[in-house]
Amino acid sequence: MLTIDFPIHGAILNHRLGRVTAAGLAVEVRGAAPLGGRVTVNGAVARRAGTQFRAEVLVPGAETEIRAEYQGSEGQASQTVRVLWDRYSEKRYRFSIDDNSFFLRQIAHERPKSLFDCFYLGILRDLHRKYGVKFTVNVFFATPGNDFTMAEFPTDYRGEWADNADWLRLAFHAYAEFPDRPYQYASAEKLAADFDLVASEILRIAGEEAYAPPTVIHWAMCQGGVLPVLKARGVKVLSGFFSPRGDEFDINYHLDRRRSEHVFRHDAIMDWDSGIVFSKVDIVCNGTPVAQTIPKLAPLTQQPETAEIMDLFTHEQYFFPFYRNHVPDHAERLDTAIRYVTEQGYRPVFFHEGFMGGKEPWQGE
Repeated sequence: MLTIDFPIHGAILNHRLGRVTAAGLAVEVRGAAPLGGRVTVNGAVARRAGTQFRAEVLVPGAETEIRAEYQGSEGQASQTVRVLWDRYSEKRYRFSIDDNSFFLRQIAHERPKSLFDCFYLGILRDLHRKYGVKFTVNVFFATPGNDFTMAEFPTDYRGEWADNADWLRLAFHAYAEFPDRPYQYASAEKLAADFDLVASEILRIAGEEAYAPPTVIHWAMCQGGVLPVLKARGVKVLSGFFSPRGDEFDINYHLDRRRSEHVFRHDAIMDWDSGIVFSKVDIVCNGTPVAQTIPKLAPLTQQPETAEIMDLFTHEQYFFPFYRNHVPDHAERLDTAIRYVTEQGYRPVFFHEGFMGGKEPWQGE
């Protein structure tokens, strides 16, 4: 009978989506209600045009409830949504790399003098030195062929991991690459056991400085009932594709259709029940040729709904020549994406620090 179309419950607002005033963020609330009745939003009378209504509402703090009320010949109705204002938002980007295990096996077998003698980590360091980029490297406990596990990796490089922890972090991804979608319907106990196994190995081989809570669970699918397991282990943000598949969405942590569509079009949403933010990946570098990289990213930097945060992403295995789907220009694809967002004024961040890499929205309230 009455619906608030924007902002929806859990919407994350910033200066691009409203008007900053001394008293807060002024936001236009939009929705629909039956013809002829009176609609108020947080007490202010809304403007009507057919079934549509609009009203400007002030969001004074980090968390604000917006309540729309209808009264007319068809009765009464109301809806309340809670939104988050990212008051200290700024242009920023993060880079996450999934499916890591090959580089750990290579270093464990070859025992180079430095981690960065491994060509893969050498590429990442070169990109960091060139652009200041920070990488979150999401790791498997075992390689796809199960011929190596993290338990075999030496502790010899702990000092070097710590020395580079300002830009290079290791995080849990899954026990192994296969089977696909390992946590889509897994129990909380299964996810917790695999998480703790990988986290303990990261702490053993690299130390606390180089550890990060994950922001991508393998295949970005898990049930809502396991989210408390992740939240209790420090997870603040979970990224996925939130890909439309006809009337449904996929690679979306089983979020409902309305919230998945919102993330797909607005980049992120706060799940108030779990306290976790869901974020949309903006580009998968291994699947995006160099010539298509800027055309893919440029429109996102120009739309207010998607311009504030760039979520960049790729997979480790495409770097390795023995991999069946090796991408010879993979490093160039990363360079192109990172260079572009850097030139557009985006700052590199880790999503687990502050609010999606920025200041916590409740600081200074």
